[in-house]
Amino acid sequence: MMPTRKWIAAAAFTILLAACGKVGDLQPKAGQSMPAKAYGQAEAPGSEELMTPDVQTRPGRSDELMRRSERRRDDPFDLAPGAEADNGDAPAESTAQDPKKPG
Repeated sequence: MMPTRKWIAAAAFTILLAACGKVGDLQPKAGQSMPAKAYGQAEAPGSEELMTPDVQTRPGRSDELMRRSERRRDDPFDLAPGAEADNGDAPAESTAQDPKKPG
């Protein structure tokens, strides 16, 4: 019986907390001003424009499901650290001598 009361109290508190949000336009604090317009803009953005994310900030999402298992294509850039790409050419041999090796 006691856990049920706790759940009811928690649910009531959550509903009351959610109901106390401000509904209205955003305004700067007293004594503060809106952000200045950026270089090249014709006018300063309003609060609604400042709250709307750009496309690059919120990119689209792909929910395409895989229908069947497919092998990955070979990725030449997926290399282990320190590994070199195998493009068919042999690595160039250095003609300079190592100064640490004698003779």
